[in-house]
Amino acid sequence: MTHRLIEDLFVACFDNDPLRKLSDSSILGRCSGEALFTTDSYVVDPIFFPGGDIGKLSVCGTVNDLAVAGARPAFLSAGFILEEGLLMDDLQRIVESMAQEAKKAGVQIVTGDTKVVNRGKADKIFINTSGVGFLHPHFAGSANGGGVREGDKVIVNGNLGDHGIAVLAAREELEISSQLRSDCASLNTLIDTLLNQVEGVGMMRDLTRGGLATVMCELAGQGNVGIHLEEKDIPTDDQV
Repeated sequence: MTHRLIEDLFVACFDNDPLRKLSDSSILGRCSGEALFTTDSYVVDPIFFPGGDIGKLSVCGTVNDLAVAGARPAFLSAGFILEEGLLMDDLQRIVESMAQEAKKAGVQIVTGDTKVVNRGKADKIFINTSGVGFLHPHFAGSANGGGVREGDKVIVNGNLGDHGIAVLAAREELEISSQLRSDCASLNTLIDTLLNQVEGVGMMRDLTRGGLATVMCELAGQGNVGIHLEEKDIPTDDQV
């Protein structure tokens, strides 16, 4: 049953040469450039929400962690912890979502692991994704707050809060008339375009659970600077 699950679901959806060999480690081939590595674990309730699901979130999150550090994401691993009783249809939907997002982002999921725990020992499904990328030749900044300097501008690429509110509304079954959707997406194509056209990008950060406020506090501490934000200039949808 384990072999059928791996071959009929994971290999079928994530299909690529390194994964197809089903070895304990995947051979990535010779890689040029400075390598960057990241890992993250994903737990979200509910596992499906307007605009995405835990599978899409796990791919986007790891792709973006690499991209904002100045890397071009290339390879991902995926580890699954499944609770006994998880519906196979739900797992299929999540894995297909991961495969679609990986294809869209231009990355390969080349290795992984699956564990099943007793009912009540997990909340349906937990996913860990790790990623390898290679430093963009035009990024001369820093992956931490050390790249922030006096006089820098804070720029965001879209409205803030959409994802958090979409998940919260789905979790609490809030009756909101508007069609709020998560803006969860892989940003590596956008960032690649930015770095190819704009000089002087000092650092980038993917806003996750802590939002803009947490990231600004982290950068201020790491860069030993003060950061001034005008609340009226922070872009948010009226419904958010």
